[in-house]
Amino acid sequence: MCGILAVLGCVDNSQAKRSRIIELSRRLRHRGPDWSGLHCHQDCYLAHQRLAIVDPTSGDQPLYNEDKTVVVTVNGEIYNHKQLREKLTSHQFRTGSDCEVIAHLYEEYGEDFVGMLDGMFSFVLLDTRDKSFIAARDAIGITPLYIGWGLDGSIWFASEMKALSDDCERFMSFLPGHYYSSKRGELRRWYNPPWYSEHIPSTPYDPLVLREAFEKAVIKRLMTDVPFGVLLSGGLDSSLVASVASRYMLQSEAACQWGSQLHTFCIGLKGSPDLKAAREVANYLGTRHHEFHFTVQEGLDALEEVIYHIETYDVTTIRASTPMFLMSRKIKSLGVKMVLSGEGSDEIFGGYLYFHKAPNKEELHQETCRKIKALHLYDCLRANKATSAWGVEARVPFLDKEFINIAMNIDPEWKMVRPDLGRIEKWVLRNAFDDDQKPYLPKHILYRQKEQFSDGVGYRWIDGLKDHANEHVTDAMLLNANFIYPENTPTTKEGYYYRAIFEKFFPKNAARSTVPGGPSVACSTAKAVEWDAAWSKNPDPSGRAALGVHECAYEEAVDAKNANLINGTTQKPQEGILEKTTTAI
Repeated sequence: MCGILAVLGCVDNSQAKRSRIIELSRRLRHRGPDWSGLHCHQDCYLAHQRLAIVDPTSGDQPLYNEDKTVVVTVNGEIYNHKQLREKLTSHQFRTGSDCEVIAHLYEEYGEDFVGMLDGMFSFVLLDTRDKSFIAARDAIGITPLYIGWGLDGSIWFASEMKALSDDCERFMSFLPGHYYSSKRGELRRWYNPPWYSEHIPSTPYDPLVLREAFEKAVIKRLMTDVPFGVLLSGGLDSSLVASVASRYMLQSEAACQWGSQLHTFCIGLKGSPDLKAAREVANYLGTRHHEFHFTVQEGLDALEEVIYHIETYDVTTIRASTPMFLMSRKIKSLGVKMVLSGEGSDEIFGGYLYFHKAPNKEELHQETCRKIKALHLYDCLRANKATSAWGVEARVPFLDKEFINIAMNIDPEWKMVRPDLGRIEKWVLRNAFDDDQKPYLPKHILYRQKEQFSDGVGYRWIDGLKDHANEHVTDAMLLNANFIYPENTPTTKEGYYYRAIFEKFFPKNAARSTVPGGPSVACSTAKAVEWDAAWSKNPDPSGRAALGVHECAYEEAVDAKNANLINGTTQKPQEGILEKTTTAI
């Protein structure tokens, strides 16, 4: 990841203003410690902090077109940049950077080229010929971007709000899948997939199509000129990413800086579920595995720094961000700059524990749509900022545009938890990789029950956080929370503790408004809390709130599978029953 800052249309173009832009851009240097760049044109400034992953030698930013009339500062990766270059044969490229293609696409196609990009990105592009500009963010919001406004009429864009919170009168999170045009003076949505309308799809489930789309998504994200690895928790999603990446590297002899053996990384409290499962997956795949431990106290000591970097007071996000933040520091110490991660799968396939209570396929599908649309406020924010705090880039294959379109076009009936048919959550994904000829994973890993990341690193972690908050937040403080924090009022002492730290770093109303609120259980949206009346009485967003009924569903699924095997009633999927019953659930 890189860090970008753009200030356009400010009345001051003095040396003092330039120095201030440099100072603010420096707040983003953790995102890009390799080089800094700044382009000034009259009352416009484009700054960049670079993390060099593709073309480290010549890809410094800002980037330009041939005559430098178009300048762009980019945070992200454009995976199809080579194919796009082939469409731009009349253009002359200065670097091997994947991001340079943006300047030339604008020259060739104008403002409406954004949908041609396949990747994760946030960028600001300035046309110096008329001082018009556009800013855009990728489809899902994998890369962060904020937009702000100054009292002098200037408009600001930054990768993190710490770079604009002091100088902007108002700011907000830039919407994913949108671009801003100074010519139109408005945000426009460029990403319009079929699932966005939440219309219920009816395409039959094809496991081979799903598998091939995911393999393609993983492979394209191996585009790098620096050492990389995979964040491996031992759960289904990260294990599939590691399996596909490892196969590709061995079969294609695609060697990274460390050779053709994939490196994997995991963190947890000693004896945690993730450490054990990740070790087993790594041994099965033959990866070079790196296991890191942390203590509850080390996590507590890092909380303030974590909140400063991830820029949220959301309880679940902070719980999961802290171990990821600590792990990223260890990864960076090994010389690694890029990792693949498994974010997004639970949103797409209904993998969170609470989806067991989905009343019908319509509500399940609509909830998955809501979850994907909110990813930029939760898991994408966590994965990006927790890793970028140490100059590490996280890539997320499950959020590939083509893969999402295929997965979200499946009739959601196939995603329903159906104990009577032996289907657990994310069964369509598990079944797609359940290959007896060339197994991707051991069966019991392929069908391992979902763990919230903050639980998987060790159950003592959440308990330690709660105990710590109870020591610092009194009953009286929580009782009066609505007077101190009338917006998104914390309902638990843990939430109050995080909010107080957040307000210390980001005291403006605009900052607190960038954080979502509302009731949640096991990472659900507020709407899904209505699925079970008991959930509204539980203020803890942890997955444990839904775990009891989920474990019952697993027992029912095992019973159904055994009954089918005994009675010999296994049927083809198109007839509505499992073709391949799950083993070792």
